[in-house]
Amino acid sequence: MTTTTEKKPKLDEKTYIAAVGRRKTAVALVRIYKGTGFIVNTKSLEKFFIDNELPLVAKAPLTLIGDDAEKKYKVEARVKGGGKKGQAEAIRLGLSRALQTYNKDLRLPLKKAGFLKRDSRMKERKKYGLRGARRAPQWAKR
Repeated sequence: MTTTTEKKPKLDEKTYIAAVGRRKTAVALVRIYKGTGFIVNTKSLEKFFIDNELPLVAKAPLTLIGDDAEKKYKVEARVKGGGKKGQAEAIRLGLSRALQTYNKDLRLPLKKAGFLKRDSRMKERKKYGLRGARRAPQWAKR
């Protein structure tokens, strides 16, 4: 019987672990390094997401795992498409996937919190003969 020892990926200031997160039409490429800081599209997290709630959504996986994770990991995210809320949730998914790749023990708490679930809901397309996706033209009997 052979046992396989899984190697932890190396992480320092130059090497990183990357993962992709998506939500609606927003796509985020998230990289984690060893260090501190949270950068989104070359801006700090708080400057990119001006709303008070959205930075908390984006860094929720780091808050969940605790252990001063915000001081252990430097996060860089490139995000495009969608709105700000979708972008924050895409970053959350990408960050969760990257953390799980780095440390397999984090999978269970991240999964329980629902951070590893891809929310696949998209905008429904407009159909011909209708005014929108489902809205029909007004109908008058007389």
